[in-house]
Amino acid sequence: MSQSILPARGRFITFEGIDGAGKSTHIQFVAELIRARGQELVSSREPGGTPLGEKLREMVLHDAMHLETEALLVFASRREHIARVIEPALARGAWVISDRFTDASFAYQGGGRGLDLAKLDTLANWVHPALWPDLTILFDVPLDVARARLDATRQLDRFEQEKADFFLATRNEYLRRAAQEPQRFRVIDSTQTIEATRAQLAEIIGALP
Repeated sequence: MSQSILPARGRFITFEGIDGAGKSTHIQFVAELIRARGQELVSSREPGGTPLGEKLREMVLHDAMHLETEALLVFASRREHIARVIEPALARGAWVISDRFTDASFAYQGGGRGLDLAKLDTLANWVHPALWPDLTILFDVPLDVARARLDATRQLDRFEQEKADFFLATRNEYLRRAAQEPQRFRVIDSTQTIEATRAQLAEIIGALP
C-alpha cells in the first residue's frame, strides 16, 4: 500500500518595528518576491487576521483599558489567528507573512508599557508553545524619523499617540530581542532609500531554502 506524502511545512515570516518604521511599505514587495518563487502565500496582520481578531483589534487600538486586559486581548486575537489562519496554511505547505506577531507584544506591552516580561512569556508559551517565526524582519528607525512619518499620514490610534519615551522603550525591546535571537531576526535600517531596502529584502528572501 502506498503511503501518502505530506506537504512540506510552509515558512512563517513576520514583520516588526515601531509605528512609522516603514514596514507596511515593503510587505507587498516581499509578498511578490515569495509568489515569484511559485509559493502559495497567505498575508495577514496582528492584531487581526480573522473576523474575531479584527473586532479585537479595534478595541485594542482605540479603547482605553487596563494593561493586562490589553495583553490578554492581543493574545486572544493571536490564538484565533494561529488556529484559523497560520497553522492551517503552514500545514498545507503555504508560506505565511504577518504584519506583527508576538515580538510586538514584548515590544509594546512589555517594553513600551512596562508589563512584566515573564507574564508575556507565560502567555506565549500557552498560546503558541511550538510556533515561532522562521524569519522576523525588524525595520529599525530613529524616533524622530518615525514620528515625522506618522505625523504626515493619518489620524493616529492610541499607540501612535504615545510619547517619545514609550517608543524609545518599545524600540529598545525590539533591538534587545533581535540581539538575543540573531538567527531569527534580520534588522533593516529603515532610513535608507526604498530601493536599497528592497534590494536587502530580495537578498534575505532569496537566501531562504
